[in-house]
Amino acid sequence: MDLVDVAITFAVALGAFALWLVGTALLIWGERRVIALMQTRVGPNRLGPFGLLQTVADGAKLFFKEDIAPRNIDRFVYLGAPFVSATVALVTFAVIPYGGTFQVSGREVTLQVWDPNIGMLWILAMSSLGVYGIFLAGWSSGSKYPLLGGVRSSAQLISYELAMGLSLAAVFIYAGTLQASQIVANQQIPLFELGPIAVPAWHVVPMLPAFVIFFLTSVAETQRPPFDLPEAEGELVAGFHTEYSGAKFAMFFLAEFMNVITFSAVMVTLFFGGPSGPLFGPGWLQALLPTVYFIAKVGIFLFVFIWLRGTLPRMRYDRLMDLGWKVLLPLGLFWVLATGFAVVLRTSTDQGTVLRIAGVGAGVALLLYLAAPLLARRPRRDTQPEPEPEPKFPTPSR
Repeated sequence: MDLVDVAITFAVALGAFALWLVGTALLIWGERRVIALMQTRVGPNRLGPFGLLQTVADGAKLFFKEDIAPRNIDRFVYLGAPFVSATVALVTFAVIPYGGTFQVSGREVTLQVWDPNIGMLWILAMSSLGVYGIFLAGWSSGSKYPLLGGVRSSAQLISYELAMGLSLAAVFIYAGTLQASQIVANQQIPLFELGPIAVPAWHVVPMLPAFVIFFLTSVAETQRPPFDLPEAEGELVAGFHTEYSGAKFAMFFLAEFMNVITFSAVMVTLFFGGPSGPLFGPGWLQALLPTVYFIAKVGIFLFVFIWLRGTLPRMRYDRLMDLGWKVLLPLGLFWVLATGFAVVLRTSTDQGTVLRIAGVGAGVALLLYLAAPLLARRPRRDTQPEPEPEPKFPTPSR
């Protein structure tokens, strides 16, 4: 590796870092503007065109604000928890390809910081480490509300990481690889052609249940509404970061929004072809178009995250846990088994037989779904309602 290779590697990493930081600032501004429009308000519109510089002003205010810390804290853990969350959020996107491949000085450049063999398992590893920053922040604050928020967050993330891992496992089995670049390349082959129109082989078509599971678990992993129970303002003040202010609070804030961008990028990479798309024009345009496609796809998911926050109420905590353990986890287990069976069937038989078996299975599943309400037990109409129990301590009569 000579100096040119080092410069190219540094430029790719710097480009990814700048893209995610700029995207985070635009996401904060965009969320405030979109929710303001949904609620018939104005939103930030003073600093810069359309209020674009409002995020910069808020960040500068937080980083230069007076740092206030409670007395009963574990100082070392209290100061280290924000750095853990911010660092994990920064390095998570290293394995995500955010552009195409092109030639520079006779060298092939791929806009991806790191493409290891473990691939997308890096995402699971880093999201698991992010739990430590949240729980340590709640525990070290020396207050009951941050502790409750940290415990809630740990239980929520552990619960939904199981279903998320199963949805990723189904995609890995279907694609036959863990590398992000190979998963993107597997989606560039046309699934089928309708005359001049070629339908891309995006994994969202055959892996639709896995996509639904991954999307729901991503919302819960990023602790966004309606799954923002660790930060329930009406119950826990501000959750695990109640006792944080200034730069440390800004680091938690930055980590949360960067995780939203990261998981949106993971969904695009796994299910929507990543930066792939039709290429045309001169060489410089063909090198730029994959990044444009990637940003556009990620932007759609970011809007969906904002849309959920502006429209859905916060879930109750018991229903949140029931959804993770009783619905998403069994569905993820079933879909992993079904995907493995389909892959083995695909490699051992021809495509026509696989399609016929899949059609029969889908018909049987639809028939069972329609017949299930008919087989459900209904209460008898002549059943008398049970009398209300008498109070144990009746009130004295006047």
